[in-house]
Amino acid sequence: MTLPDHFPSPDDFLWGVSTSAFQIEGALTAAGRQPSAWDAFPAFEGQDASVACDHYHRYREDVALMRSLGVGAYRFSVSWPRVLAGDLAFYDRLVDELLASDIAPVVTLYHWDTPLALEEAGGWLARDTAHRFADYAATVAERLADRVAMWIPINEPAMVTLLGYAIGQHAPGKTLLYDALPTAHHLNLAHGLAVQALRAAGARAVGTANNHTPAWPASPSDVEAAAAYSDLHNWLYADAQLAGRYPDSLADRLPIVDGDLAIASERLDFYGVNYYNPTRLRSPSEGNPLPFELVDIDEYPKTGFGWPVVPSGLSEMITSLRDRYVDLPPVYVTESGCSYPHSQDDTERIEYLDRHIEEALKADVRGYFVWSLMDNFEWDSGYSQRFGLVHVDYATQRRTPRASFEWYRDRIRR
Repeated sequence: MTLPDHFPSPDDFLWGVSTSAFQIEGALTAAGRQPSAWDAFPAFEGQDASVACDHYHRYREDVALMRSLGVGAYRFSVSWPRVLAGDLAFYDRLVDELLASDIAPVVTLYHWDTPLALEEAGGWLARDTAHRFADYAATVAERLADRVAMWIPINEPAMVTLLGYAIGQHAPGKTLLYDALPTAHHLNLAHGLAVQALRAAGARAVGTANNHTPAWPASPSDVEAAAAYSDLHNWLYADAQLAGRYPDSLADRLPIVDGDLAIASERLDFYGVNYYNPTRLRSPSEGNPLPFELVDIDEYPKTGFGWPVVPSGLSEMITSLRDRYVDLPPVYVTESGCSYPHSQDDTERIEYLDRHIEEALKADVRGYFVWSLMDNFEWDSGYSQRFGLVHVDYATQRRTPRASFEWYRDRIRR
């Protein structure tokens, strides 16, 4: 089975849903899968991803849900540790099932599950990891390039650097603060090398998926703090990938080798924006080693995760991107969603999606992907957060579409 030439049409708005391998697949030892850094990360309240949503065994049921939903695309990630064990057959089956259901596969190569052996050899602090990632990208592309509509090398590299290496909230749990910055450069280098490998294998469309947050100063005297945060979170990756440069405030801290930025800024066919909320900043208090401090945004309602609900921040961020990059490729919202307790009637999730989709359309994007298709393992929060259009009973693995599932289906049909 191959991807039809017209699938999906570049003239059509692309409605989709997103997931990631480690958060839904389970089957952590199937077919010799190697452990990832997340396998070794301390579990939240004893919860781990060994079963998760059991998508590895239930993918046909999940694709049937997507077919019922009416989405044109499914964004999922491939497990690097699984591919290292030679298990690409699962992704063959998944991609073919999607195509048989007229759903375009959108593949993310890396959604944070670094193979543990690579992590122990230095992980993203080691330049060699970028080259190992390029090898992995080539392996996957050689197998799937004829059937995948869109490719994203790395999901949210900022979170890898900031949460994984700077403050230790995510695997591998390092607390290096600014000494984590080499990982940012190696992630950008890996992105560019993967773009090259994907194109060499005949990939149809290659882009990126960066998470962006409007940085709001808490007062007029906090503008510099907001700018410092924006450099670190918004521009450290986008500048490298889109303009072949780094923010002046950070460039001297990065282990750049001649030619690296030309690789990092390989041409992209689309630009993915993951958006959840803005961030408010103030100048640091005495003793804070960072040039900013986060301030609560308390004038807006909060999701179940405690994140402020600010739909206008999405169009604000996309406007900032277009102002900064004259040749910004077509934009897709590659993640947008919210967590609310499953006991509620889902009206909050419906309102959230309705208002964010309105802002996305106002910003002239080419597609919108809801995070997430179904409840899943939410990293350091375990199973405590429910982002899904579909409720998952983890004890029985029963899937139950929520009211937001029906609402999104109706929205797609308009």
